[in-house]
Amino acid sequence: MNEAKYFMGVDTGTQSVRVVVTDISGNALVASEKPYKTFYPQPGRAEQNPEDWWSCFNEAVKEVTDRLSMGVRYSIEGISVCSTSSTVVPIDQNGTPLQDAIMWMDTRAIKEMEICNATNHPCLKYCGGAESVEWMIPKVLWIKRNQPDIYKKSYKIIEQLDWFNYKLTGGKLATSICQAACKWNYIDGHGGWQSDFFEQIGLEDYADILVTDVKQVGEPLGKISHEFAEKYDLNPDMLVIEGGIDAHIGMLGMGVSKPGRLAMIMGTSFVQLCFSKEQKELSGIWGPYINPVVPGLNILEGGQISAGSIVKWYMKEWGFDKMDHPYEAIADMLKDTKPGANGLVALDFFQGNRTPYKDPNAKGVIYGLTLSHTKADIYRSLIESVAMGTKNIIDNFEKQGEPIDMIVGCGGVTKDSNWMQIIADATGKPIIVTVDPSAGGLGCCIVASVGTGTYDSFDDATEGMVKMAYTVEPNPENYAAYEKVFKKYTELYDNLKNMMNDEE
Repeated sequence: MNEAKYFMGVDTGTQSVRVVVTDISGNALVASEKPYKTFYPQPGRAEQNPEDWWSCFNEAVKEVTDRLSMGVRYSIEGISVCSTSSTVVPIDQNGTPLQDAIMWMDTRAIKEMEICNATNHPCLKYCGGAESVEWMIPKVLWIKRNQPDIYKKSYKIIEQLDWFNYKLTGGKLATSICQAACKWNYIDGHGGWQSDFFEQIGLEDYADILVTDVKQVGEPLGKISHEFAEKYDLNPDMLVIEGGIDAHIGMLGMGVSKPGRLAMIMGTSFVQLCFSKEQKELSGIWGPYINPVVPGLNILEGGQISAGSIVKWYMKEWGFDKMDHPYEAIADMLKDTKPGANGLVALDFFQGNRTPYKDPNAKGVIYGLTLSHTKADIYRSLIESVAMGTKNIIDNFEKQGEPIDMIVGCGGVTKDSNWMQIIADATGKPIIVTVDPSAGGLGCCIVASVGTGTYDSFDDATEGMVKMAYTVEPNPENYAAYEKVFKKYTELYDNLKNMMNDEE
């Protein structure tokens, strides 16, 4: 029998589920990814069928296990899941979903969000000062107010992660402190569940409808169900280890387990996450979320709603998407431009600003156009605007006492060497890119390795399992040039924000 140890990670993302098996050094032996559908029944609504998740997950597990020897299958010590959040599922006593899941991106619960925020409850200071329509409590309150029959039939209303763990363990219901602290208004060390807050918003029965058994990330939930182990001929003693939110577990997959490093997921949108030792009230930042992943460390979060989506918009409107090699063409065009885009300054707020302004009415802008400007100048100004947005977030962290030494990046934008260099130059921070771009899956394997006792801590596990591919170093001369662009970037928003928020 193989004496080596292995771990299974499950990343249930917005568009697909990915299953990966790694060894103790973080090397991926095999992986499989299966897409599922999202339904948009009305404007602002987004739903998925939980049975689609489970079906696709099982397809991926079969592909993975079919490619593993019996020795490896029986040496998988633990499995851990990360998921989108808050993706909400009402279930009956048998764990059967009563309807399609309400996705994290679903915005139907705006009124319920406003009810939460109108309380001005002290718990809101631990989530950036305001509840988000994306989060658990507004969604549960929406179901209670708008679907009383479903609410009455529900044994519990849970998250995607909780449902997966329930299925994997054969019936264990618990929730992760990651979800609870970041999306459920649970405050570790400050009374936990805030009963008076729930009473104020009309969810006084929260203890009946929510799963209030909160587990730490990396805490064992129990053994894998006998049925599941038998179906795929897996180790029957494999432990199911509590995971968390995909982006937050992805921090570990990027090697970020302590303060000083900024984990940045760089795709359609950008998410910036860092650990902090202190519980400080900071403006223009989501959090501090208390102990959501690593005990004793809080998480601060920034974000840019529009990033890669701006490039997709540009490529479509200028016809690059119809070319055989669009990215090569756009990279070639960029060679004729210089930092500052020949005097153009753009704002990246094509769908509002998440942080630091938290302004949903902010708009995209291209300022300084003359007849001498080219489409290459415009393109450069747009990707520079995203870099300026990242700099704005990092500067906001640092001005409030959270120094950032370096950025660790993952996501599709890491494939664009020009854009990566611009971000490094604009922020003045080196950007590290890891060997494994699937940070969520590797992060789950890291969690499983700690939960099974293979590693003593997340620090040890990330040190042993995450490998760095390369580093993008900032150019000092370009950084100086971008300081002038950044000044115009911030002034542009200051001068236009009242107009942007003018409903007339």
